[in-house]
Amino acid sequence: MKAYTVEQVAEILQIGRDKVYTLIRTGRLHSIKIDKLRRITDQHLADFIASLEDQSPN
Repeated sequence: MKAYTVEQVAEILQIGRDKVYTLIRTGRLHSIKIDKLRRITDQHLADFIASLEDQSPN
């Protein structure tokens, strides 16, 4: 399992760092804290992307 920084996730999703923090704060994107460090696992990222696919109309 990989764990990404907020900046890495922002780059992967091609969105801003602030948007990633907003997604975490609102509970749409899960993360873990290691001391003061925030990390998003590859599973958290996959779950988030799957939730977006579920929301999009076919």
